[in-house]
Amino acid sequence: MRSVFLFLAALSAMLAVMLGAFGAHGLKHVLSADMLAVYKTAVTYQMWHALGLAVIAVCRQQIDEAKLLVWAGWLMFVGILLFSGSLYLLTLLNLKWLGMVTPIGGVAFIAAWLLLLLYAAGVGNAKTKT
Repeated sequence: MRSVFLFLAALSAMLAVMLGAFGAHGLKHVLSADMLAVYKTAVTYQMWHALGLAVIAVCRQQIDEAKLLVWAGWLMFVGILLFSGSLYLLTLLNLKWLGMVTPIGGVAFIAAWLLLLLYAAGVGNAKTKT
């Protein structure tokens, strides 16, 4: 595999489009307006963070061994799973307890963006790819 993060980014973006279409066409008469808004939040956050993951993948092509980028990538993907995944399951299966999982995904997103910020600021020991 050329890039695990680019693979995960493309997979996440593709699924966001598919799930968004399913929500718009298949769920508009099934879910309440409030639950449909929650579902749309899951799709929106998944797509934005899939794009963030793609940025991390491109950065890693420049500096392959940057540990901040590796951690940021995994946190971004875990955030997608926990944040968006918990919201999908909450809306589709009416599992209200999953609302407690969603903030953990949000924290993973924030941590991922913080690590990307630190990488961009030049913090850490990044080796230049030769």
